[in-house]
Amino acid sequence: MNIGVIPARLGSTRFPGKILASLAGKPMVMHVYERAKQAARLDDVLIAVDDDQVKTILKRFGANVVMTSADHESGTDRVAEAVAGIEADIVVNIQADEPMLEPAVIDALIAVFDDKNVNMATVVSRDLSTRDILNPNIVKVFLDHRMHAVDFMREMPDNIIGGCYRHIGIYAFRKDFLIQFTKLKPSESEMRHHLEQLRALDNGLLVHAILTDYVICGVDTPEDLDEVAGILDKLELSVTG
Repeated sequence: MNIGVIPARLGSTRFPGKILASLAGKPMVMHVYERAKQAARLDDVLIAVDDDQVKTILKRFGANVVMTSADHESGTDRVAEAVAGIEADIVVNIQADEPMLEPAVIDALIAVFDDKNVNMATVVSRDLSTRDILNPNIVKVFLDHRMHAVDFMREMPDNIIGGCYRHIGIYAFRKDFLIQFTKLKPSESEMRHHLEQLRALDNGLLVHAILTDYVICGVDTPEDLDEVAGILDKLELSVTG
């Protein structure tokens, strides 16, 4: 059984309450949920929340919602709690701020687990401009010839050329691996760069990557939400027209 989990924390530094921000008549996170439900390889999708009010609101929209602790320091920890009592093979950690999520990306990510040696995987894209490279909010990932992550970073050293991709923050794990991973102590580099995936690399764990042409449309600010709303409006017009 494959489970998708959307960790949806109410607090957000740059955009407080963004998971509930209205987008085309419903909370933004509901768009993520509904698109994730379209993934053929997912058997179920959960939204893991930390606030009773959020749970009540999302249930009104028909979401499958589970309460988790408000004390988690990472989305992965929240995902692990959400699936702790569920029988599952693969668990996909889906970002709550990706309302234009492409379901096929989830299916492609799960497909790599047909290889029994894969325990953790993520998604990367070549969609990385010079501006993105200079933007510390855009996480960059370096891969080896086997499509294994070598490093994740926010700021690029001047002496690195090539091999760099844009990291798309969706992860999949074998459930047993996920539970063990969240029991590891956060590493020094993870805490310094605020990148939880560095915990895996710092403990010698392999992170497989798949390459996608999917163009990320994440929402970090109210301006980002307005941009996505405009995209949805154009899509609606093209369908009705």
